[in-house]
Amino acid sequence: MKPLSPLTLSFFLFVFITTLSPAFSSEDVEQVLDVNGNPIFPGGQYYILPAIRGPPGGGVRLGRTGDLTCPVTVLQDRREVKNGLPVKFVIPGISPGIIFTGTPIEIEYTKKPNCAKSSKWLVFVDNVIQKACVGIGGPENYPGIQTLSGLFKIEKDESGFGYKLGFCIKGSPTCLDVGRFDNDEAGRRLNLTEHESFQVVFVEAEANDAEFIKSVV
Repeated sequence: MKPLSPLTLSFFLFVFITTLSPAFSSEDVEQVLDVNGNPIFPGGQYYILPAIRGPPGGGVRLGRTGDLTCPVTVLQDRREVKNGLPVKFVIPGISPGIIFTGTPIEIEYTKKPNCAKSSKWLVFVDNVIQKACVGIGGPENYPGIQTLSGLFKIEKDESGFGYKLGFCIKGSPTCLDVGRFDNDEAGRRLNLTEHESFQVVFVEAEANDAEFIKSVV
Protein backbone atom coordinates (compact mmCIF):
# COMPACT_ATOMS: atom_id res chain seq x y z
CA MET A 1 0.00 0.00 0.00
CA LYS A 2 1.30 3.45 -0.89
CA PRO A 3 2.29 5.43 2.25
CA LEU A 4 0.21 8.49 3.05
CA SER A 5 1.79 11.90 2.65
CA PRO A 6 2.22 14.12 5.75
CA LEU A 7 -0.57 16.37 4.45
CA THR A 8 -2.95 13.43 4.08
CA LEU A 9 -2.12 12.22 7.58
CA SER A 10 -2.74 15.71 8.95
CA PHE A 11 -6.03 15.83 7.08
CA PHE A 12 -7.20 12.54 8.58
CA LEU A 13 -6.10 13.71 12.03
CA PHE A 14 -8.16 16.84 11.62
CA VAL A 15 -11.20 14.80 10.60
CA PHE A 16 -11.01 12.59 13.68
CA ILE A 17 -10.49 15.38 16.21
CA THR A 18 -12.88 17.92 14.72
CA THR A 19 -15.98 18.77 16.73
CA LEU A 20 -18.32 18.98 13.77
CA SER A 21 -21.79 17.42 14.05
CA PRO A 22 -21.98 13.62 13.78
CA ALA A 23 -22.38 12.25 10.28
CA PHE A 24 -25.89 11.94 8.91
CA SER A 25 -27.68 13.42 11.94
CA SER A 26 -31.40 12.65 12.08
CA GLU A 27 -32.32 16.06 13.55
CA ASP A 28 -34.60 18.35 11.51
CA VAL A 29 -34.83 15.89 8.63
CA GLU A 30 -36.93 17.03 5.66
CA GLN A 31 -37.35 16.04 2.04
CA VAL A 32 -34.95 17.77 -0.36
CA LEU A 33 -36.74 19.93 -2.94
CA ASP A 34 -35.77 21.52 -6.25
CA VAL A 35 -36.25 25.22 -6.98
CA ASN A 36 -39.85 24.58 -8.04
CA GLY A 37 -40.69 22.92 -4.74
CA ASN A 38 -40.72 19.40 -6.19
CA PRO A 39 -38.97 16.54 -4.36
CA ILE A 40 -35.73 15.37 -5.93
CA PHE A 41 -35.53 11.65 -6.54
CA PRO A 42 -32.71 9.18 -7.18
CA GLY A 43 -32.06 8.78 -10.90
CA GLY A 44 -33.45 12.18 -11.86
CA GLN A 45 -31.17 14.66 -13.61
CA TYR A 46 -30.44 17.97 -11.90
CA TYR A 47 -28.20 20.98 -12.27
CA ILE A 48 -26.42 22.10 -9.12
CA LEU A 49 -26.52 25.90 -9.16
CA PRO A 50 -25.54 28.60 -6.65
CA ALA A 51 -28.44 29.65 -4.44
CA ILE A 52 -27.65 33.27 -5.26
CA ARG A 53 -27.11 33.80 -8.99
CA GLY A 54 -24.89 36.55 -10.36
CA PRO A 55 -21.17 37.32 -10.00
CA PRO A 56 -20.64 34.19 -7.82
CA GLY A 57 -20.83 32.17 -11.07
CA GLY A 58 -22.90 29.36 -12.57
CA GLY A 59 -23.32 25.62 -12.22
CA VAL A 60 -20.77 22.85 -11.68
CA ARG A 61 -18.93 21.06 -14.47
CA LEU A 62 -15.65 19.25 -15.11
CA GLY A 63 -12.24 20.67 -15.94
CA ARG A 64 -8.56 19.81 -16.01
CA THR A 65 -6.48 21.19 -13.14
CA GLY A 66 -2.87 21.05 -12.00
CA ASP A 67 -0.90 18.18 -13.50
CA LEU A 68 -3.95 16.01 -14.13
CA THR A 69 -4.21 14.91 -17.76
CA CYS A 70 -7.97 14.21 -17.72
CA PRO A 71 -10.73 16.78 -16.98
CA VAL A 72 -11.88 15.13 -13.74
CA THR A 73 -11.93 18.05 -11.30
CA VAL A 74 -15.37 19.39 -10.34
CA LEU A 75 -15.42 23.14 -10.92
CA GLN A 76 -18.00 25.86 -10.54
CA ASP A 77 -18.24 27.68 -13.85
CA ARG A 78 -17.30 31.34 -13.60
CA ARG A 79 -20.00 32.24 -16.12
CA GLU A 80 -23.33 32.76 -14.37
CA VAL A 81 -25.27 31.92 -17.54
CA LYS A 82 -23.89 28.36 -17.59
CA ASN A 83 -25.84 25.58 -15.88
CA GLY A 84 -22.89 23.19 -15.96
CA LEU A 85 -23.37 19.44 -16.32
CA PRO A 86 -26.40 17.61 -14.90
CA VAL A 87 -25.90 15.15 -12.07
CA LYS A 88 -27.98 12.36 -10.61
CA PHE A 89 -28.20 11.25 -7.01
CA VAL A 90 -28.01 7.61 -5.95
CA ILE A 91 -28.90 6.11 -2.56
CA PRO A 92 -26.52 3.14 -2.26
CA GLY A 93 -28.38 -0.16 -2.27
CA ILE A 94 -31.75 1.46 -3.01
CA SER A 95 -33.18 1.97 -6.51
CA PRO A 96 -36.12 4.32 -5.83
CA GLY A 97 -36.25 5.88 -2.37
CA ILE A 98 -36.71 9.42 -1.12
CA ILE A 99 -33.84 11.82 -0.56
CA PHE A 100 -34.06 13.57 2.80
CA THR A 101 -31.58 15.99 4.30
CA GLY A 102 -28.74 13.92 5.69
CA THR A 103 -29.42 10.88 3.48
CA PRO A 104 -26.10 9.24 2.47
CA ILE A 105 -25.89 9.52 -1.31
CA GLU A 106 -23.56 9.14 -4.24
CA ILE A 107 -23.41 11.95 -6.79
CA GLU A 108 -22.49 11.27 -10.39
CA TYR A 109 -22.50 13.15 -13.66
CA THR A 110 -24.71 11.96 -16.49
CA LYS A 111 -21.79 12.46 -18.90
CA LYS A 112 -18.06 11.91 -18.47
CA PRO A 113 -14.87 12.15 -20.53
CA ASN A 114 -13.57 8.90 -22.04
CA CYS A 115 -10.40 9.12 -19.94
CA ALA A 116 -12.42 8.64 -16.73
CA LYS A 117 -13.84 5.18 -15.97
CA SER A 118 -16.42 6.49 -13.52
CA SER A 119 -18.61 9.59 -13.40
CA LYS A 120 -19.12 9.32 -9.62
CA TRP A 121 -17.90 12.12 -7.41
CA LEU A 122 -14.99 11.43 -5.10
CA VAL A 123 -12.50 13.47 -3.08
CA PHE A 124 -8.77 13.75 -3.79
CA VAL A 125 -6.09 15.49 -1.76
CA ASP A 126 -4.16 18.05 -3.81
CA ASN A 127 -0.84 18.43 -2.00
CA VAL A 128 0.15 21.47 -4.06
CA ILE A 129 -2.72 23.70 -2.89
CA GLN A 130 -3.23 21.69 0.32
CA LYS A 131 -6.94 21.16 -0.29
CA ALA A 132 -9.20 18.12 -0.43
CA CYS A 133 -11.03 18.66 -3.73
CA VAL A 134 -14.02 17.06 -5.43
CA GLY A 135 -13.49 15.14 -8.65
CA ILE A 136 -14.65 12.06 -10.57
CA GLY A 137 -12.96 8.95 -11.96
CA GLY A 138 -10.76 6.66 -9.92
CA PRO A 139 -7.24 6.29 -8.50
CA GLU A 140 -5.87 5.84 -12.03
CA ASN A 141 -6.83 9.46 -12.76
CA TYR A 142 -4.82 10.73 -9.77
CA PRO A 143 -1.32 9.22 -10.00
CA GLY A 144 0.62 9.90 -6.81
CA ILE A 145 -2.44 11.59 -5.26
CA GLN A 146 -4.48 10.24 -2.34
CA THR A 147 -8.20 9.69 -2.95
CA LEU A 148 -10.75 9.43 -0.14
CA SER A 149 -13.73 7.06 0.01
CA GLY A 150 -17.03 8.17 1.46
CA LEU A 151 -20.57 9.39 0.76
CA PHE A 152 -22.10 12.80 0.18
CA LYS A 153 -25.20 14.29 1.76
CA ILE A 154 -27.47 17.31 1.33
CA GLU A 155 -28.35 19.61 4.23
CA LYS A 156 -30.22 22.87 4.61
CA ASP A 157 -27.76 25.73 4.69
CA GLU A 158 -27.63 27.62 7.98
CA SER A 159 -28.04 30.94 6.13
CA GLY A 160 -31.53 29.95 5.04
CA PHE A 161 -30.58 30.24 1.37
CA GLY A 162 -30.84 26.86 -0.30
CA TYR A 163 -28.84 23.78 0.61
CA LYS A 164 -25.26 22.76 1.14
CA LEU A 165 -23.39 19.56 0.27
CA GLY A 166 -21.38 17.56 2.76
CA PHE A 167 -18.95 14.66 2.52
CA CYS A 168 -18.46 11.93 5.12
CA ILE A 169 -15.18 10.05 4.92
CA LYS A 170 -15.55 6.28 5.19
CA GLY A 171 -14.71 5.14 8.71
CA SER A 172 -15.00 8.66 10.16
CA PRO A 173 -17.78 9.73 12.58
CA THR A 174 -17.90 13.27 11.21
CA CYS A 175 -18.61 15.15 7.98
CA LEU A 176 -17.16 18.21 6.31
CA ASP A 177 -19.02 20.77 4.20
CA VAL A 178 -18.33 21.29 0.52
CA GLY A 179 -17.16 24.82 -0.23
CA ARG A 180 -15.38 26.62 -3.07
CA PHE A 181 -11.75 27.51 -3.61
CA ASP A 182 -10.46 29.90 -6.27
CA ASN A 183 -7.08 28.78 -7.59
CA ASP A 184 -7.09 31.09 -10.66
CA GLU A 185 -8.17 28.23 -12.94
CA ALA A 186 -11.02 27.83 -15.44
CA GLY A 187 -13.45 27.61 -12.53
CA ARG A 188 -13.65 27.47 -8.75
CA ARG A 189 -12.83 24.08 -7.26
CA LEU A 190 -15.26 22.37 -4.92
CA ASN A 191 -13.37 21.41 -1.77
CA LEU A 192 -13.95 20.15 1.75
CA THR A 193 -14.09 22.92 4.30
CA GLU A 194 -15.00 23.72 7.89
CA HIS A 195 -15.62 27.36 7.02
CA GLU A 196 -17.91 28.77 4.31
CA SER A 197 -20.09 26.20 2.55
CA PHE A 198 -21.25 26.47 -1.06
CA GLN A 199 -24.94 27.42 -0.98
CA VAL A 200 -26.73 25.57 -3.76
CA VAL A 201 -30.13 24.82 -5.28
CA PHE A 202 -31.22 22.02 -7.60
CA VAL A 203 -32.85 22.57 -10.99
CA GLU A 204 -34.33 19.67 -12.93
CA ALA A 205 -32.46 19.26 -16.20
CA GLU A 206 -34.35 18.88 -19.44
CA ALA A 207 -33.03 16.15 -21.75
CA ASN A 208 -32.58 18.59 -24.63
CA ASP A 209 -30.62 21.29 -22.79
CA ALA A 210 -27.83 19.21 -21.21
CA GLU A 211 -24.38 20.69 -21.64
CA PHE A 212 -21.99 18.09 -23.05
CA ILE A 213 -18.25 17.88 -22.55
CA LYS A 214 -16.71 19.20 -25.75
CA SER A 215 -13.37 20.57 -24.68
CA VAL A 216 -11.35 21.66 -21.70
CA VAL A 217 -10.50 25.34 -21.36
